[in-house]
Amino acid sequence: MINRRHFLSAAAPALALSGYPVHGFTKEPVKGRIVVIMLQGGMDGLLAVPPIGDDDLFKQRKALVASNPLKLNPLFGIHPNFKNFSKMLKSNEASIVHATSFPYTARSHFEGQNVSQTGSKIPFSTNTGWLGRAMDVAKITGKALSLDAPLLIRGAPAFDNFYPANIGKTQAPQSELLNLIKNTHDGEVMVAIDKLSQVSMNSPSRLRARDPLSLATKAGESMREINGPRVAVLTIPEFDDHSSIGSTTGHHPKLFTLLDNVFYQLRSALKEEWDNTIVLTTTEFGRTVQENGSAGTDHGFGSVGLLAGGLINKSSVVSNWPGLSSKDLYEKRDLFATIDYRSVCAACIEAAFKLDHDLIVDKVFKDKKITRIYEHIFR
Repeated sequence: MINRRHFLSAAAPALALSGYPVHGFTKEPVKGRIVVIMLQGGMDGLLAVPPIGDDDLFKQRKALVASNPLKLNPLFGIHPNFKNFSKMLKSNEASIVHATSFPYTARSHFEGQNVSQTGSKIPFSTNTGWLGRAMDVAKITGKALSLDAPLLIRGAPAFDNFYPANIGKTQAPQSELLNLIKNTHDGEVMVAIDKLSQVSMNSPSRLRARDPLSLATKAGESMREINGPRVAVLTIPEFDDHSSIGSTTGHHPKLFTLLDNVFYQLRSALKEEWDNTIVLTTTEFGRTVQENGSAGTDHGFGSVGLLAGGLINKSSVVSNWPGLSSKDLYEKRDLFATIDYRSVCAACIEAAFKLDHDLIVDKVFKDKKITRIYEHIFR
């Protein structure tokens, strides 16, 4: 039987690389790199980074706090499965933004994921992504490596896209199959198949892994190259834990370990380019403060953002903490998001692409009310 969580999170782990420099387009190509890790399904921010100094945490969710969180400061701890990320915090190359969310409260996966990728307040109101528009403004152009380029990196100009990492234990498309498809179509389909055939003929025929850690290694190695991509988007699905979410151990903590290792793998593969990189997580929404009757949590509002990279000079936990008493919750059930996560995205764009905040909120997010929090993260 397929449960609801696995149905909604059926997408496989994925990677898209974009922003390959084109010689002669700009005098000085952008040096900064941005990696976005999309945590699909809605990560439980209170489990990942529990506010251990808030007494209401233990009153509201007695069974949903890890038994031994690592203390960050008097208010916040972090789940013990974030061992690598914790080391990055200690070495001043990581930060946390808590009680945050994209401006979306209706709790639909499909709408929430659209808003988190477009940066728009209204779902399905645009066909470009906030990171794609940022690349347009920064004049970062070139091809994208992705079988289906995520909405997040789609900008105004069209670009070629091809992603060489196939589904696990499969090989590059066979030329006979491509020719068969091409002969049954015409127009744009034929052009696309021709491009795919050319890339396939030049690609190694070895099997390619598609797990998140292998994809993180591929992303880091590619972004290290002088003419490599400036942007990478990784997807980790299955955070939609309506039942048996776990606390110290369990499904969500297992995903924390995976995410933690992805951060480590990116840092290891990027090597010296880590100093020019910012990595940030996104998720479509948080989860309810209280557990449901199935030892899980339901769709909520506020969550947490994890950031790491050499562009961070001093670690911090950024939060305008709203509290967890029942009167402080959003609709009496969710962590209230007091920071628009688009402010975090704007700060990362400013740090990596060296764009002015006013230009970012005007041309990228088209919302001049977005607050500048750059100095809280990249001080």
